[in-house]
Amino acid sequence: MIEFWLSAGLLLLAALAFLLLPVLRGRKLQAEEDRTALNVTLYQERLRELEDEHQAGILTAAQLQAGRDEAARELLADTEGAGSRPGTGVLGGKVPLIAALLMPLLGYGLYLHWGAIDQVERAQAIAEQPRSIEEMTARLEAAVEEDPESAEAWYFLGRTYMAQERAADAAKAFERAIGVAGREPALLGQWAQALYFAGDKQWTAQLQGLTDEALQADPAEVTSLGLLGIAAFEDGRFAEAIEHWQRLVAALPEQDPSRQAIVGGIARARERLAPAAEAGGDAPADAAAPAQLTVKVELAAALREQVQPGDSVFVFARAVSGPPMPLAVKRLTVADLPAEVRLSDSDAMMPQLKLSGFDQVQLVARISRKGDATAGEWVGRSQPLASSSVEPQRLTIDSVDGQAQ
Repeated sequence: MIEFWLSAGLLLLAALAFLLLPVLRGRKLQAEEDRTALNVTLYQERLRELEDEHQAGILTAAQLQAGRDEAARELLADTEGAGSRPGTGVLGGKVPLIAALLMPLLGYGLYLHWGAIDQVERAQAIAEQPRSIEEMTARLEAAVEEDPESAEAWYFLGRTYMAQERAADAAKAFERAIGVAGREPALLGQWAQALYFAGDKQWTAQLQGLTDEALQADPAEVTSLGLLGIAAFEDGRFAEAIEHWQRLVAALPEQDPSRQAIVGGIARARERLAPAAEAGGDAPADAAAPAQLTVKVELAAALREQVQPGDSVFVFARAVSGPPMPLAVKRLTVADLPAEVRLSDSDAMMPQLKLSGFDQVQLVARISRKGDATAGEWVGRSQPLASSSVEPQRLTIDSVDGQAQ
């Protein structure tokens, strides 16, 4: 905001300069007029002195006339050029001065009435890089409280809630965004997705109605297609899952990092579809069971004196060859260690990026005092392992974290 007020101040000074120049010029002209009046007074006094000396017999008529001529020449020399400058009246001098005094107050009042300083401050606050997802959430919550009619703020707040696994809060945020911006297909898809995870992945008539409405308005709405594929896959309807995900792959850009996960999901659905087709019915209930990794997380003895019980601990799995973002994540505190954690598709940060969509993953446990999952103080990493591993894994936090993600 400092830059804004400096710019406004410079503009105000420029405007004041235009108003005060006539006042300063008027003062100079007034000084010249005062000096001219003084010279005229001195001239008149000189003439009276010459007349008195002539009547007293001191000066002859010729000397009197010569004195008058000399006084006139001195007067002309002193007042030369003054008569050619226009005078400045009282009104002409006061009006610019009054306007210069009132302009800052008038400008400030008009800006308070028609300006948007609150929006400028809010935009600058959001533009600053947050130190943690909690800080971002607090900023967005403050933004929607100040301006409940900002659909953009409600949308990003919903996305942030989803990243924190707060699906119920995210559903409310997306619903508010729809109330402000209207029933946009992308918002309908996000709302349906949040409701699905908030409702323990139970498909309802409301979810079907939202996805149908979104796809009717935009047949390539990616969130709805991905959600329909997930719901069909987990319900054992693999052919439907393949159909929805194939439409999703066709709608995504070639460089989209989630394409690999979706292609992997299609392959897994086809693998499970084949036994079901051979058996003449649906696949066994456990055939569609999502991948699950069991991890026992421990803290190295050398670090126990350097950590605080309330420090955040993020345990996550990420693809060895794929996008850097976690596929599944759980959050603990140092006080919870040692702890046994289970990571599965239900812990996915994004429905399109699931643990079961990648063959090789790496386990990471990170301690972050700031609550930032992407950077912290200490970390432990595993060797690459299969996402389908059923043996419990051990992960020890034992080294300084010098690498983001």
